[in-house]
Amino acid sequence: MRIAYLGPPGTFSEEAVARCDLAGGDEPVPYPTFGDAYRALLRGEVDGALLPIENSIEGSVGGNLDLLVHEPGPLIRREVLLPVRQHLLARAGTRLEDVRRVISHPQPIGQCTRFLREKLGGVPLEPANSTAEAAKRAAAAQDPGVAAIGARAAAERYGLAVVAESIQDVEENVTRFVLVAKQDEAPTGRDRTSIAFTLDRDRPGGLYEVLGEFARWSINLSKVESRPMKEALGHYVFFIDFERHRTEPQAAAALAGVHARVHKLYVLGSYPQAQPA
Repeated sequence: MRIAYLGPPGTFSEEAVARCDLAGGDEPVPYPTFGDAYRALLRGEVDGALLPIENSIEGSVGGNLDLLVHEPGPLIRREVLLPVRQHLLARAGTRLEDVRRVISHPQPIGQCTRFLREKLGGVPLEPANSTAEAAKRAAAAQDPGVAAIGARAAAERYGLAVVAESIQDVEENVTRFVLVAKQDEAPTGRDRTSIAFTLDRDRPGGLYEVLGEFARWSINLSKVESRPMKEALGHYVFFIDFERHRTEPQAAAALAGVHARVHKLYVLGSYPQAQPA
């Protein structure tokens, strides 16, 4: 498979592609944003796109969840759990006290707020499209006090040194990626299904009724959350992950019950559950 990911090379997304069993033997295809990678799949330029949708520190990656609902079509075929270690990167010889500007993607910046506050309080933070782009910009900067937050692989690729190691707020930092493709996966016996749905705004108890469909069929939910639908204040789309393949009889019955109780249902795909990172 040709798999689109957030480039340039040296990002955590590239590392996650390498951990995906469907990516073996093919060169990943970098794109400047997650949206670009996803739309390359919609256009048929690639066979799959890898998107982070959740981080153990920062929570959901809302923009990528929105893609699955507002530009529907691709289905989740795999999930990949990637342990993430964020490092402060700068030119060789740069000390922590020399750093005058930090560049990174907003997600890593959010994962390292305690370090930035306690060790680099007042230092300007500059957003980048990816951690690899941040490292590339830090390496090219005229000011040696420009640093980036990113992976060790980015430091090696762009000739930077690690000024401070593992600066994320907590030791266990895991990002959940999903591979979306034209089709999801056949049942394996240990599967997860992701769905999204909207409710009629004026009907009380709607969410309770939906959750009750899963309880009725003894199906465990591993995730429940909501996102603004981007249409009007108070109108939400709900995301649920449950631990069955959508084609299993009990799951199919639950989905039929959900479909009858919601305004619109999006089945986002069934896929093998990833083993803990």
